[in-house]
Amino acid sequence: MRELTIQETRLKGLRLISPFYNQDDRGFFIKRFEKDIFKSKGIDIQIQECFESQSHKGVLRGMHFQSKEPQAKLISCLEGRIFDVALDLRRHSKTFGEWEGFYLDNVENQSLYIPAGFAHGYLVLSPTARVSYQCHGRYLAESDTGIIWNDTDIDIKWPLHLVDEVQLSPRDQKFFTLKECEKAQVLPEEVLG
Repeated sequence: MRELTIQETRLKGLRLISPFYNQDDRGFFIKRFEKDIFKSKGIDIQIQECFESQSHKGVLRGMHFQSKEPQAKLISCLEGRIFDVALDLRRHSKTFGEWEGFYLDNVENQSLYIPAGFAHGYLVLSPTARVSYQCHGRYLAESDTGIIWNDTDIDIKWPLHLVDEVQLSPRDQKFFTLKECEKAQVLPEEVLG
């Protein structure tokens, strides 16, 4: 049996979560979220929407964010393995423009809490992966945008050696660099950072 634990990361507010896990001859039981434990660690997330996506190896989704009413997210990989990335877009944060990446899978069953004001994306490393997004705040299609995944100024170290090719949606291929987002003033509305 393993207890639910929440670890700080290098980027303020970004947390890596190991769930409560118990296994016996019947199978396993996982608890990924408990409001009181999360709140005691400074995570006051009110889940408004839940999404799941399934993708095949080499699919890269991201780096997505909302410019208006930015969402906080709790990300879990329910099947397969992904490299999950959070990029700090909080303009007054000491780590603005910095990223951190984590391997998430259905073996360790860890989740990533991404605060409002971050961009998010992931690369699928297994034959397929099913990813769960639990979001604080509502989705606003008109303010949903992103940073291009391979912005050389940000220099995310995607594990590209683990995939044959990267596949992006037409929309994700047209995202902007961080500098272009700053110039066009389309970064997330100010949140505490």
